[in-house]
Amino acid sequence: MGVTKSEIFTPEQNTIAKVAKVLGHPARIAILQHLFKINTCVCGDLVEIIGLAQPTISQHLKELKNLEIIKGNIEGTRVCYCINQEKWSEIKSLLNNFLNLDSNSNNCC
Repeated sequence: MGVTKSEIFTPEQNTIAKVAKVLGHPARIAILQHLFKINTCVCGDLVEIIGLAQPTISQHLKELKNLEIIKGNIEGTRVCYCINQEKWSEIKSLLNNFLNLDSNSNNCC
């Protein structure tokens, strides 16, 4: 596998790429949608709701947590997850700025 040379890109470009990679899996989108829908922390019911095996759900939660889109709280032997609103706001702003870029030219190529 080749080197990505991420150091030649701006921090913003690297962050957008990381966010896109994490959001690039439908299971992670489903998890986030569920967390927004219930508007509270969820512990064990993601396996039943999403329909994937526990280790698979755990891996997706790990990716979302690494990017800090979700946060986890330990409750006894369980970890409960919810949306990190501050980080979500940062991501929305970053993606809105990127997605609102438009070409000034009316002609293509």
